[in-house]
Amino acid sequence: MTSPDAVRRAVAAVTDPELRRPIGDLDMVREITVEGDTAHVAIVLTIVGCPAASKIESDVRNAAASVAGIAAVDVEVGVMTPQERKALTEKLRDGRAPRQMPFGPDSLTRVILVSSGKGGVGKSTVTANLAVALADLGLAVGLVDADVHGFSIPGLLGIPAGTQPTRIDDLMLPPVAHGVKTISIGMFLRDGEGVVAWRGPMLHRTVSQFLTDVHFGDLDVLLIDMPPGTGDIAISIGQLLPHAEVLVVTTPQTAAADVAIRSGLVARQTGQTVIGVVENMAALTLPDGTVVDLFGSGGGAAVATALSTPDTVVPLLTSIPLSTALRAGGDAGEPVVLASETDAAATAIRDLARRLATRGRGLSGRSLPMSLS
Repeated sequence: MTSPDAVRRAVAAVTDPELRRPIGDLDMVREITVEGDTAHVAIVLTIVGCPAASKIESDVRNAAASVAGIAAVDVEVGVMTPQERKALTEKLRDGRAPRQMPFGPDSLTRVILVSSGKGGVGKSTVTANLAVALADLGLAVGLVDADVHGFSIPGLLGIPAGTQPTRIDDLMLPPVAHGVKTISIGMFLRDGEGVVAWRGPMLHRTVSQFLTDVHFGDLDVLLIDMPPGTGDIAISIGQLLPHAEVLVVTTPQTAAADVAIRSGLVARQTGQTVIGVVENMAALTLPDGTVVDLFGSGGGAAVATALSTPDTVVPLLTSIPLSTALRAGGDAGEPVVLASETDAAATAIRDLARRLATRGRGLSGRSLPMSLS
């Protein structure tokens, strides 16, 4: 006769698709019995109406059925009590107090801000595709859409309208798209409410909540899609994340490059490190060899030179050519790095992701888990 312990081990290994942890570790498995070749499995979900309920139940059923000697599986699904949810949120915080930001100087997560001096340079498109490319390399990636007035990340990643984070008490679990955990103000707007007309204090509170109340779990990289320019949010994030790294996005056009330099200088004034420049909408080579430089040339290199100092060279990390596939993928919510891997823009973004993935975060400013004997 099959042991209930064998079934429990198989069921406990099932991963919660939102929390990305085994349900056994999350205390979601209850009584398991075996009668003949039938397994009776009881589990609990975090909340009523859990969006991952059907997925979890199906995976639990398949896991139990995979155990030798089990021919039928009966799954009973319940919901955690308030006390159990409280214990779970405390476990997920891993000892942190409520509303404490997990991405401080001691964090092992690299925080990379993607900024631009002006709108319309493709910053959000670059950010979304870079996040997906990093996740495709096997990294755990989170993405905060801090462009509150001009949010576009959900659409670029194909997150359906109306999708909201799942709430477990005061924690929010971000939706996952193409392996990227994502949060945006667009997920909180009611139907027909497409405009955010907020001023400084409200913007600061929103961004702060994204960083404290959203449970991203253990991340390798957190990307933040910054609003263009050097306004309230740039200042707030400079205060909240002075140790962050910054990518500056520009087009080759001189007018865009001149403004992009300012965003890098403001980031540096808050203590953040400018790690490179990304030139978007660069020259496109047509099949007949004709080169179309619609926005001119040299802007990316000019920004990199202007942001370099005698002690630190800021590199031009990549030039992403004009691409109809990149534009079409953004409109369709299908990142070009997955939908058109041979496209020149996709290749450039994937190369950028590899360069960033191999650049480790330094230990400066972090306390190490060491003790003197």
